[in-house]
Amino acid sequence: MTITLTDRTEMADSGEQSFDDMFELLYEIVPEGYKGEIVEGAIVMSPQRRTHSAIIKSVLLQLASHFGPDSPIEMDVRLDLPGYRNGFAPDLYKVSDGAEPDAKGNWRYQDVEFILEVISRETRANDYGKKAAAYAVGEIPVYLIADPYTGQCHVHTMPKDGEYRTSMRLDFGEPIDLTDTALGITLTTGKFPRD
Repeated sequence: MTITLTDRTEMADSGEQSFDDMFELLYEIVPEGYKGEIVEGAIVMSPQRRTHSAIIKSVLLQLASHFGPDSPIEMDVRLDLPGYRNGFAPDLYKVSDGAEPDAKGNWRYQDVEFILEVISRETRANDYGKKAAAYAVGEIPVYLIADPYTGQCHVHTMPKDGEYRTSMRLDFGEPIDLTDTALGITLTTGKFPRD
């Protein structure tokens, strides 16, 4: 589901609503059981499913086991990215150890080492398209898409000049070797369920 903010924006005194104001509106309107984010100025909401949660949990546990429980790993937490009003809430992302939040308490995309997005039918075009482009422009070292509908993972690495230079597609059950990336680990996908 996508909601544009034309009416609310026109009501703002300055004629342009601040990005933080948009997030305040987002927090007010997203119903329980949904995730909300802003993609190129439009609020996008997607339902959270058990399959979705199981994949995120599997990756979270692997990262926490490798990096430790105090490592900054976030789920569904705002991350502002380059481009017009891109405030995503990635399913999961890992920030560099030792990084500090900005003055507003948000993580900087420049400190993010890894992002996981699990495909929802409603938002798949964003995950494969607009979000992938923004992550590449932001030079996120590793972008992993897990697609429970196809049973495949799409791994994007080596961002340069606004695009990922390497991509590979693996079936659920195959290990994802990220030892030559900022993560330095291999993720297992044997417990990733399909929809």
